[in-house]
Amino acid sequence: MVEKSHTAGWWPSLYEPLRQVGEKVADWFAPRSDASASGDAYRINVELPGVKEEDIEVGVEGNTVTVKGEKKSEREESGDSYFFSEREFGAFFRSFRLPPDADLDRIEAHFSNGILNLQIAKLSKQGPGERKIKINRTE
Repeated sequence: MVEKSHTAGWWPSLYEPLRQVGEKVADWFAPRSDASASGDAYRINVELPGVKEEDIEVGVEGNTVTVKGEKKSEREESGDSYFFSEREFGAFFRSFRLPPDADLDRIEAHFSNGILNLQIAKLSKQGPGERKIKINRTE
C-alpha cells in the first residue's frame, strides 16, 4: 500500500510539465478572449501579445466571426560572455458564433497593444422602412 501511494505521488509530478506545455500550445490555437454586450453592440476582445497587426485576419461567414493568424517573433541578445536567442512561432484560430441580432455588415476591428477589439453593432429593432412617431400632447 505504501509503495502504491508513493508511485501515485510520483506520476503526477512527472506529468505536470507535459500538462503545462499542452496548455501553452492550446493557448496559441485559441487565444484568450472576453465578450460583452451593451444596448447597441457586442464587443469581443482577443489577447494577441507579440502578434503583428499584418499577421491577423478577421472574417465573417454565416453568423460566425473568426480571428486567425500567426505569431512570429525572434529575440537575440549577446554580451562579452553570453549569447541568447529566443524564437516563438505558432498559428492561432478562434471563432465566435454571433447572436441573431448582430449586424454582420457593421463590424469594426481595432488592434492596439496586443489586444484585438471587435465591435459588432446590433440590428435595429425596427424593420426596414419602419419608424416610430412621437405622439405630442395637445391641450
